[in-house]
Amino acid sequence: MAGEFDRGVGHRRRALTALAGSLAWLVVVVLVRSALAWLMEVNAARGATVVKSQLRREVLQALPRLGPSWLSTRNRAAVSTVVTSGLDALDTYFSKYLPQLILTVVVTPVVLVVLFFWDWESGLTVLLTLPLIPLFMVLIGWATQKAQTEQWQQLGRLSGAFLDVVEGLSTLKVFGREKRQTARIRAVTDEYRSATMKVLRMSFLSGFALELAASLAVALVAVSIGLRLVNGSLALGVGLFVLMLAPEAFLPLRQVGAQFHAAADGVAATDDVFEILDAAGRGAVGADYSATRATRATRATRATRATRATRVSVSDVSVRYADRVAVEHFSATFAGGALSVLAGPSGAGKSTLVAALLGFVEFDGSVQLGDRRGGGGESTPLRSMPLHREAIAWAGQRPGLLAGSIASNVSLGDVSPSAALVAEALRLAAAGDLAKDFVLGVNGTGLSGGQAQRVAVARAFYRHLSRGCPVVVLDEPSSALDRATEAALIAGVREVAERGAIVVVVSHRPAFRTAADQVVRMVAPVGIAEPIAAAAAAAAAAATAGAPLSAKVG
Repeated sequence: MAGEFDRGVGHRRRALTALAGSLAWLVVVVLVRSALAWLMEVNAARGATVVKSQLRREVLQALPRLGPSWLSTRNRAAVSTVVTSGLDALDTYFSKYLPQLILTVVVTPVVLVVLFFWDWESGLTVLLTLPLIPLFMVLIGWATQKAQTEQWQQLGRLSGAFLDVVEGLSTLKVFGREKRQTARIRAVTDEYRSATMKVLRMSFLSGFALELAASLAVALVAVSIGLRLVNGSLALGVGLFVLMLAPEAFLPLRQVGAQFHAAADGVAATDDVFEILDAAGRGAVGADYSATRATRATRATRATRATRATRVSVSDVSVRYADRVAVEHFSATFAGGALSVLAGPSGAGKSTLVAALLGFVEFDGSVQLGDRRGGGGESTPLRSMPLHREAIAWAGQRPGLLAGSIASNVSLGDVSPSAALVAEALRLAAAGDLAKDFVLGVNGTGLSGGQAQRVAVARAFYRHLSRGCPVVVLDEPSSALDRATEAALIAGVREVAERGAIVVVVSHRPAFRTAADQVVRMVAPVGIAEPIAAAAAAAAAAATAGAPLSAKVG
């Protein structure tokens, strides 16, 4: 008994010794595969971070180019969602889906070649059943595309609803209506939850369908191998090798399908991302940001150094939105040292013209900034250059204030703000009574509508004073002011104009038209003039009666 036991132990030792090399290679293969998988994950995550950073930077650069006129037609919460969580959802797409797709393209053909080399019948079975995976992916993708789009839209609605409630919370509390918004937020949240659960159910269903298709295909290979092992036409070692290798042919494709559905949110968000980039003419991701900044700085220097600019010439400017004409063949000259007022009925295109001056909308025609070559009189020839946004200090209809002190809002964008210029800008804007250190809340809460308007005008004056912008554009700066405060503001605006600035004010108020050196009346384009004909006639009569100089420009 002892001898037989020793012989058995010796036999096992010899067998283990013979297998030691193979086991060592197996350990090496497992370690190499683990290291490669780790490296792939690290590089994929790093690549996803770089791409997201480039996309986010391009979008943030594109939004100022599009300007307020484009943003006014979009839901601000939806745009914020695209830039934040929408781009973050691309993590799975870039770190999981794309690497798996590349791995599929590389690994699947290699596995098929190996299968054909060892057992062409099993290789042919795998080759014929392999297209079932992409077929199921396409069919399930069609079914889930609508659900994924709805989920993304629901997220935008939820963001918009929450932002509306937060922005209007003070007003809602004043009227005792804040608690009624709870039901609205709850309803929108439930809709988003239902949409999310629907997408998740479809994603799990897709994973089940792909696993089922792959399992059936591997089962066909296993049955074929089993029958040939029985009749002796296939060696056992080859059969086991092929049976272990067959699932590896389907695994990459299964992973591609699963990761694609997991990255559905990011894929849906990219449509909105590239819509923004295309609208801004920035379709190429990864543009040379430093070159863009250098070009912008050169343009700003060239524009703001035109301190001797004497006029802005608008020649045959037309602006169209899709099939609607907003401004049609408008021409006018705005002189330096004078207060020019744009008048006209609502819908005549005054704010659209301001957007064209700022470069926020595309337009036909030309806008030129002219300055004299020397210090001569009127006979001195003018040198013109295109008017760039950097040469304009402007304040829109909405103040657009931020959380922070009044001084920081006035000097917004200035790296080294000047307290003296802040005080001077507030004085010119009839806001000298406001404490510069007073801290505003979100969206400028803490100020009345008229005070917020004057702070916004002070911001434009500060830009004019600190950067030497020759053009000052104000859009409805006194719509929320009383007569006394409006008169003080008009005095400050006239003082800025008398210092040599080219001041253009859009206003419906008679006081501004009375104080103007030039009133340019805009007429609504043909096709939209009829609905506002009465208002246009009244505005024209008031402008003619109250302005020292009136010019009707069509």
